[in-house]
Amino acid sequence: MNTAKYFMGVDTGTQSVRVVVTDIKGTVISGDEQVYETFYPQAGWAEQKPGDWWKCFNEATKNVMGSLSKEIRHNIQALSVCSTSSTVVPIDVNGNPLTDAIMWMDTRAKKEMKIINATKNPVLEYSGGEDSVEWMIPKVLWLKNNKKDIYEQSYKIIEQLDWMNYQLCGKFATSICNATCKWNYIECEGGWNEEFFKQVGLEDYEDKLVLDVKHVGELVGTVIPEFADRYDINPEMKIVQGGIDAHIGMLGLGVAKPGKLAMIMGTSFVQLAFSEKKLNLAGIWGPYNNAIVPDQWLLEGGQISAGSIIKWFMREFDLSAHENPYAYMNDLVAKIPAGSEGLVALDFFQGNRTPYKDANAKGVIYGLTLSHTKAHIYRALLESVALGTKNIIDNFEAQGCPIDIIVGCGGVTKDATWMQIISDVTGKPIIVTEDASASVLGCAIVAAVGCGAYETFDAATNGMVKEAYSVQPNKELYDTYQEVFNTYTEIYDNLKGIMAK
Repeated sequence: MNTAKYFMGVDTGTQSVRVVVTDIKGTVISGDEQVYETFYPQAGWAEQKPGDWWKCFNEATKNVMGSLSKEIRHNIQALSVCSTSSTVVPIDVNGNPLTDAIMWMDTRAKKEMKIINATKNPVLEYSGGEDSVEWMIPKVLWLKNNKKDIYEQSYKIIEQLDWMNYQLCGKFATSICNATCKWNYIECEGGWNEEFFKQVGLEDYEDKLVLDVKHVGELVGTVIPEFADRYDINPEMKIVQGGIDAHIGMLGLGVAKPGKLAMIMGTSFVQLAFSEKKLNLAGIWGPYNNAIVPDQWLLEGGQISAGSIIKWFMREFDLSAHENPYAYMNDLVAKIPAGSEGLVALDFFQGNRTPYKDANAKGVIYGLTLSHTKAHIYRALLESVALGTKNIIDNFEAQGCPIDIIVGCGGVTKDATWMQIISDVTGKPIIVTEDASASVLGCAIVAAVGCGAYETFDAATNGMVKEAYSVQPNKELYDTYQEVFNTYTEIYDNLKGIMAK
C-alpha cells in the first residue's frame, strides 16, 4: 500500500468548519478550525450565512495548506465533506443563496411537520413513523407556504453539504445519507415516492430538489481548477460524497458494523447504531436503508440540546471572569452528590428529538430551594443530558437492540467530570477515540475509500481509527441515578400537556 497518499476531510459543523489532512493511517498531518456565527431571529429559529461557511473554509484551508510541503499537497488524493443536516438554503441557477440558511436546529416548520405526519404514508415507516421538524421536507414545505417569492425564484433548495460540494466541483448531487435520513428517500423501495410528495403539497419536488443521489464514498466530481490553483494542490483531487456530520462521525469512531453505539457529543448529541436487519423501533429514527455502509440499516437517536445547554449556563451566569470556567464549575460540582440534592432538570431546551419526538418539549429545572446553588444547577444540567442519553439507550434495548459499549467523540469528551456522569447514569462503559473530531476524521476515511486506498469502510476504520481512553461506570451511582431518572421521566409525563400549549 502506498503510504504517500493523503486525504482531506472537511466538517462544516454547527459552530465552525474543521479542515484536516491525514495520511493513510489516519494520523492528522495538519488541521485548522474557523468559527462562524449562528443567528436567532425569532424563538425557535436559527440561521447561518452560507458565505460565512465558504469564507471560514477557505481560511482554514489556507492555514492547513500553508503548513504542508508541496509533495504532500500534490498527493492529496480525495476530499470529502460532512455537514449539519438538515441545514437548508434556496439557491439560484449559479448556486448563489437567495436567503440565509435555515439551520438543522430550527423548529419553525412545526405545522408542516404535522401535515406530513398526518398522511401516515408508508414512507414514514422508514423514519421511525414520522418526520422531524428539523428535517428537509418540512423546511422545504415551510418555504413554499411562507416565502412563496423565494420558493418560486429558487432553482433548487439544497442542503449545506450539497452547497459545499457544488462550490468545490461545480456539480449538484445529494448524499444518500441525507436523502435517506432526512428527505424520505428509500432506496429499497425505488427511491422517491411521488404519491407522498403530492400528499404533503410538494408535487413539484422534482423541480426543487436535487434528485441525483450518490452513495457515501461515491465520486461527485473533480476539484475545480480555481480552487486547486489557489492552494497549489492536486488538480485531479476527487470530491467524494460525504454525508451528515454525526453520521460520518460513526466511521471516525471506528463503528462500521453492528455491536457498538456511536455517540457524537457536542452542541447536540447523536446516538447511532448499525443493524444487519430492518428494525422498526418506536421512538427511534429509522431504520435507514444503506445510509452510510452498504447492506446495513442505520438506527438513530438524538438530543437537540446538550453542549449548547452548558454554553447557555456559562453565558447567563456570566462566568467569563474565570480563566477556565468549565474547570471552575467542575471543582464546585465535585462537592455536590449525584442527583444534585433533589434538583432534576430536563434537557429539552430546543425540544426533544428522541424518544418523545416532541418539538414542543421545554427545558425544566425542578426542585429548586433556597439551599441550592449555581453548582447544583450546573450539575443538574450535566445530569439532565446524561439522563436524556439513558432514556434513548433504554429505548434501544427495550426493543431488542442491545448496547454494550458507547464510543464517543466531540467536545464533551474533553470534560472528564461530564463523561463520568454520563457513564454512571447510563451504566455503560465509554470508549473515547484518539481524535476527538470524529466527523472530520470520518470524512478523511470516506475520501480514502472513495479513491480506492481502502476497499471497504470496515478496513478503513480499522486502519485509521485509534482508541485513546475509556470510562467505566460506577455501579452504586448507577443505582442512585435510576431514582433520578424515574423523576426525570415523570416530570415530562406530567408537563407535556402544558408544554404543548
